[in-house]
Amino acid sequence: MTHHLITHRGIRIITLTSAQDVAAHCAPGQTAIREQDDGWWLYFMDQDGTLDGYDSPFASRAEALWAAKAAAEFSAQ
Repeated sequence: MTHHLITHRGIRIITLTSAQDVAAHCAPGQTAIREQDDGWWLYFMDQDGTLDGYDSPFASRAEALWAAKAAAEFSAQ
């Protein structure tokens, strides 16, 4: 799987494989969904380049994408 990029409410959301580094593929203000052995993890890169994320994975890419879109909705307000 290669990375996949969408934009929702002005926030770019990129889907990465487990081999792809979040910091190398995300710019400040972007969100990343990364597949790992235990599920799909969601990461947010702050404007200063700091990475933050949820403390547990999602069971599917669809669930992680839904959460990323919900976060983008919240950020757009």
